[in-house]
Amino acid sequence: MLRVMIVDDHPVVREGLRGMLLAEPDLEVVGEAGSGDEAVVVVPRLRPDVILMDLRMPGGDGVSAIERLGPGHRVIVLTTYEDDGEILRAVSAGAAGYLLKDVSRADLASAVRAAAGGRTVLSPSVAARLAGRLVGRRPAVPVLSEREREVLELVAQGLTNGEIGRRLFIGEATVKTYLLRVFGKLGVSDRTSAVLAALDLGLVHRRP
Repeated sequence: MLRVMIVDDHPVVREGLRGMLLAEPDLEVVGEAGSGDEAVVVVPRLRPDVILMDLRMPGGDGVSAIERLGPGHRVIVLTTYEDDGEILRAVSAGAAGYLLKDVSRADLASAVRAAAGGRTVLSPSVAARLAGRLVGRRPAVPVLSEREREVLELVAQGLTNGEIGRRLFIGEATVKTYLLRVFGKLGVSDRTSAVLAALDLGLVHRRP
């Protein structure tokens, strides 16, 4: 049996969630709380496998409760709010999932099982919004030619221009030309910066 705790300031919501969860043979509700502050006090005693946490509550909101509970607690935010900022706050605080309250009973049960198993669960619309925000934050990855990538990989391995030329059967001047192109695409001016930028963007692989 998976032990679930419900944290929501509306008794009718807690009652509805309890009914949905108890309809599943492998889930049991071990406790409830009406605020984030109350949850922080009760969770260590009840030790639930998964916590369903409302986001905005008087007496301590969900994100603050997640932060105070710390790692080791699998918390699924269950809310009516689909704001990008709220999603990022919750995920950054350590939430194992973010679902909207219109979730079906089957999907809620599946999410609880997934969270208990260590997976992250997001409603489809939330996943799309979060992905959009993260893509917007990520630097654009430049497109390198196959030869430019080969030269960059060898630079990352510490080879000199002469050694790279001999390895690829091209002249040293040609190696310099490829490097200058790579510098331009990465927006850097030297070999070390090029390697660091390439590692950060996943263009080359870090070697042990």
